[in-house]
Amino acid sequence: MADTYTPPVTGTGVKATIQRIGGHLAGMIMPNIGAFIAWGLITALFIPTGWLPNESLAQMVDPIIRILLPVLIAYTGGRMVHGQRGAVVGAVAVMGVVVGTESPMFLGAMIIGPLTALILKYVDKFTEQRTKAGFEMLVDNFSAGIVGGAMAIVGYYAIGPIVQAVTTGAGNAVEWLITNNLLPIASVLIEPAKVLFLNNAINHGVLSPLGVAEAAESGKSILFMLESNPGPGLGLLLAFLLFGPRAMRPTTPAAMIIHFFGGIHEIYFPYVLMKPRLILAVIAGGAAGVFTFMITGAGLVATPSPGSIFAYLAVTPKGGWLSSSLGILVATGVSFAIAAILLGFGRGEKAQPEEAETAQTTQKES
Repeated sequence: MADTYTPPVTGTGVKATIQRIGGHLAGMIMPNIGAFIAWGLITALFIPTGWLPNESLAQMVDPIIRILLPVLIAYTGGRMVHGQRGAVVGAVAVMGVVVGTESPMFLGAMIIGPLTALILKYVDKFTEQRTKAGFEMLVDNFSAGIVGGAMAIVGYYAIGPIVQAVTTGAGNAVEWLITNNLLPIASVLIEPAKVLFLNNAINHGVLSPLGVAEAAESGKSILFMLESNPGPGLGLLLAFLLFGPRAMRPTTPAAMIIHFFGGIHEIYFPYVLMKPRLILAVIAGGAAGVFTFMITGAGLVATPSPGSIFAYLAVTPKGGWLSSSLGILVATGVSFAIAAILLGFGRGEKAQPEEAETAQTTQKES
């Protein structure tokens, strides 16, 4: 099996640095996509609004998203920095973040996992030359335990609350835009927040309560559609399929099915993190979709959960399917067009095979 999940970044400068950071963030998610799919399937099937509602099996949904997925992300991030030892302390440290907050701490896991592994890496360098023969295992185990436990406390009292404050701030900003009738501009905050795995906090913490109140009065609410629109993600994945890095193109068809039909939007977030400039595509697609919903008078009667096209249409009021579908279609088209432009219509990917072929020809002639 391949160990490299993201294309390597070459060059220097601000652009390359941002791409490397995004690549590292994506590298913590991509190896765990299977776990996201498993959670998505359990959610889509067994929650009360799912296809096969089952109260007992639905109890797995919350522990998976609140505990298992953050632990896997932190474990993977720690392993990227300092191998197996880094993975273990990263998994230990993230428990402080998980226990200390109410929201799913994906962003917190992506911070504390690599950070704890980096600290242990420096500790190992310090103790390596100072440990007497025969005491290596004792020192290694205690140093890992001390670093992991200490960072779990730091996560509980510092990193978790900071990430929670960022989430709350983003939610407050979105709420301000909504109350001031600036719905399309809300995508400027919602889409980047989604990519940082704050989608559940924004949707269920801000948009859903406001939408429920509005739906109680008018029978439907556009607020249910702001974060859950699958169009921006679908357009991005289509652009990736046609014009993205060749190594990543084979992964996109499955991602599109999981995203659009399964409603697991988290599946496309790593693709944006790999190419951070693509955030502009999903912002534009989201804003275009919201604008379309506004002018067509679209709205839903409840939150589509999960955010699949099936769930979307299931909570669309009678006579509103055309406006809902049109908003998704417009969002998909705009996101695809801008993402294709930002990816250069695959010109860079086409140039690489040509250069390799030229190099091989030159070697044969020589």
